[in-house]
Amino acid sequence: MTAIQLNAEILRNMSIIAEDENLLRRAAKYLRKLVAEKEGPTLLTKEEFFARVDEAREQIKRGEGVEMLPDESLDDFLQRVG
Repeated sequence: MTAIQLNAEILRNMSIIAEDENLLRRAAKYLRKLVAEKEGPTLLTKEEFFARVDEAREQIKRGEGVEMLPDESLDDFLQRVG
């Protein structure tokens, strides 16, 4: 199926559910989920997130952590460590 055919099918199906607010909400929620997947690499699984937290803790234990100075702005901090 081509992209044009898929778009036509999606629009046809949307016209069928257009009168049902609950179905539209479900469709919108699912579409947001798909968009988030496409925007992707910033999204982490729960396991990936906690693995990064564990690695950061290990870096701190090894003295490799970077600390933001008390009067430092976030921009200055990011420039310094970036």
